[in-house]
Amino acid sequence: MTLAAADLPVHEPPEKSPVRPDMASVDLVALFRESAVGEVLAELDRDLVGLAPVKTRIGEIAAQLLVERARETLGIASGAPTLHMCFSGNPGTGKTTVALRMAEVLFRLGYIRRKHLVSVTRDDLVGQYIGHTAPKTRDVLKRAMGGVLFIDEAYYLYRPENERDYGQEAIEILLQTMENQRSDLVVILAGYESRMETFFQSNPGFRSRIAHHVTFPDYDAAELLAIAEGMLARMHYRLDAEARTAFEDYLARRIRQPNFANARSVRNALDRARLRQASRLFAEAMQGGGPSDTAALTLLCATDIRASRVFDAPSPGPA
Repeated sequence: MTLAAADLPVHEPPEKSPVRPDMASVDLVALFRESAVGEVLAELDRDLVGLAPVKTRIGEIAAQLLVERARETLGIASGAPTLHMCFSGNPGTGKTTVALRMAEVLFRLGYIRRKHLVSVTRDDLVGQYIGHTAPKTRDVLKRAMGGVLFIDEAYYLYRPENERDYGQEAIEILLQTMENQRSDLVVILAGYESRMETFFQSNPGFRSRIAHHVTFPDYDAAELLAIAEGMLARMHYRLDAEARTAFEDYLARRIRQPNFANARSVRNALDRARLRQASRLFAEAMQGGGPSDTAALTLLCATDIRASRVFDAPSPGPA
């Protein structure tokens, strides 16, 4: 499901309704069904392995926004809600994927005009010389307006150790826009949890504008294996029993190594295994192995997994 497309339909939020004496109640279930938010939440639950606390939190946010829409219908809304968010967690834990789903929830409930997410990093916002940052930042904000702006590794915007850094200028423009255009733009900041906390301490203006903090846990080994099998199924590959055991062993080792990035590392491992499988099949064919059938072309063997350099390191001890 692709959400970040500029030509997606524009959704006009419902006009605020005055208090109506003839309308004393709202059917929340009907409102929920009409918005089709349940479909988005179901997709999130189906497509993402694990992440139970994240899914619960997104459901709570959706419920709050739905109730706010109901209050608005009865003329008792408390003003435009602050929708800016922070997604904190290690790499490969699904932050960008959940941000895309969040954009659709906001669109279906009428809180943004476009089912549109613009994902950026520091390099997209901060210039290299005087006068370069402001136009870069404003161009990004212009592209994101009406939808969601996702800033990954947001803490890199602030580099106090470099007195000639222009990140502070981007921060000031962002803060001003988050406040003045909050009815037409939702900003989601993302990054490592500890670094985001330091960033907020250094930039209290951001903390005061963030309404929802969502923490993304690491995946455990069983969840990572399920993620791997899901990725392989979508690419029409499979593991036999021996290869599955080999990949479980791979995960036990890789999780404890530096720079492990959860689902991202799993995807990279599978890409390398597919490369080794292709080399193996071609070598077998060149040696007179004959045509390769569907079973051979779709199977990753234990040798394709265990050829990884991860197995060169000593086996990890107990956790």
